Amino acid sequence: MTTSATRGSVALVTLGCTRNEVDSEELAGRLAADGWTLVDDAAEADVALVNTCGFVEQAKKDSIDTLLEAADLKETGRTRAVVAVGCLAERYGKTLADELPDADAVLGFDSYADMSSHLRTILDGGRPESHVPTDRRRLLPLSPVARPAASDAVALPGHGAEVVRTRLGSAPWAPLKIASGCDRRCAFCAIPMFRGSFVSRRPTDVLAEARWLAGQGVRELFLVSENSTSYGKDLGDLTLLESLLPELTAIEGVERVRVSYLQPAEVRPGLLETMAATPGVSPWYDLSFQHASTPLLRRMRRFGGTEPFLGLLEGVRARQPLAGARSNVIVGFPGETEADVAELERFLTAARLDVVGVFGYSDEDGTEGEGLDGHLPPEVVAERVERLSALVEELIAQRALERVGEPVTVLVEETDEDDERVVVGRADHQGPDVDGVCHVRVPDGLDPPAPGSFVDGVVVGAEGVDLLVEPR
Repeated sequence: MTTSATRGSVALVTLGCTRNEVDSEELAGRLAADGWTLVDDAAEADVALVNTCGFVEQAKKDSIDTLLEAADLKETGRTRAVVAVGCLAERYGKTLADELPDADAVLGFDSYADMSSHLRTILDGGRPESHVPTDRRRLLPLSPVARPAASDAVALPGHGAEVVRTRLGSAPWAPLKIASGCDRRCAFCAIPMFRGSFVSRRPTDVLAEARWLAGQGVRELFLVSENSTSYGKDLGDLTLLESLLPELTAIEGVERVRVSYLQPAEVRPGLLETMAATPGVSPWYDLSFQHASTPLLRRMRRFGGTEPFLGLLEGVRARQPLAGARSNVIVGFPGETEADVAELERFLTAARLDVVGVFGYSDEDGTEGEGLDGHLPPEVVAERVERLSALVEELIAQRALERVGEPVTVLVEETDEDDERVVVGRADHQGPDVDGVCHVRVPDGLDPPAPGSFVDGVVVGAEGVDLLVEPR
C-alpha cells in the first residue's frame, strides 16, 4: 500500500446525520492510508466524494442539489470526478445514476473498503458499475443473537475492529458509532431497508475507538446509532450500554459522554439509573417521540402516548432536575385528525422539552405509510407544520428562560465571530449542532478559553434557544 500522496486529491462532502460523519471519516482514513490527499474544498479536489442522506424528501433533494453543484465544478477543469456514496446512493443506486449522468459513480456501502481503487478507476477514465440496491435487512439472520457470527460478511460502515478513521475537523467533540441498523418497523421510515438489521459494535471496538478519539483531543463522545436503547441485544446482553458507559467516562481525556437516539418504548429504568448515576454521562435525553396521540402512534407502528411520555420525562427529571430533553415529531401522517394534532399540542405544552424538530410527513418508497389510506393534502400538512413549529418556537424559548439562574459547565467550541470576548459552546443539556449553544462573555483582563476547555458559569439570559452565560 503506498503512503505517498500520488493518487490524487479528494474532498468529502457530508450531508445528513452524525452517523454519516463517522462514515465519512472512515472513508477519509481509508483514502489517506492509500495515498490520497484530503482537501476541504471540493472545488480544489480531483474527486468530490458526496456522502448523501436519504432519510426524508427534503434531505434527498438537498443531496441531489449538492451532487449537481459538485458536477458543475467539473466545468472549471479542476474537479475531475463526482462520486455519490451514503444513504441516498445505497437506497437508489443505479436509478440515481441514471437520473444523474453527471455523477461519475454511485457506490453503495459494499464499495467503501475498496473506495481507493474505484476512485482511481474513475480518474483513469473508467466507470465502476453502479450499486444495485437490495433490502439490507435480508443480509443478516432474523434472530439478533445469530447476527454477530454473520456480520463479518456484510459491509457495516464504522464497525471495524481497527480504527481506520481520519478526523475531518477539530471540534472537541466527536460522534462514536455504537451500532447500525434498526429492527423496528415504523410505518413512515425506510432506514432499516438501506441500513439493515440492528447490529451492535463490540464493546472492545467501541472502547478502542473512544481511546483513539481522546488521543485526538476529543473531550466529548457523542454515541450514535439508529437505536441506542437496543445496544447489546444481539450480543446477548441488553444491559450492555449500562456497562459500557462507565468504561467510556473512565478514559483519560474524556470529560463527557452523550447518548443519542433513545427509543421511548425501549427505555429501561436501569438505563436511566445508570445515566443519572455515572459521572461524566451528560444529563441529556434524545427521545424519539414522533407524536403523542396513541391511536396515531399505533398507526405509525409505534407505542406510547401523552401520559406515558410525560411519565418518562418525570422519571428523568426526578433523578436529574436540570436534565435536557429533546425530540422530533411528525405531523400530517395519513389519518391524522385535528384531535390528534390537539393531543400533540397538549403533550408538547406539558413536556417542557428543550428542543423539538417538527417534520411534515412525506411518503417514503417501500414503507407501509405509502400505502395507507387517509393521506392529507399537502397544504394541510404544510399548515400543521407551520402551526406546530410556531408553538414549538414559543415553548423552547420559554424553556430556555426557565434555565436562567441555573449553573452550567460549558464545553468551549469556538470564539464568537462577531465578538472576540465571547466564546461559544454547549452545556451538558445541549447536544451538538441543533440544540442551541451557550454564549459566554469572558471578563476583561482574561484570555478567552481555548476550544476544548470547560467554563463553569451561570445562565443569565436567553435568546431563543441559545443561553447567555456569565463565568463563575
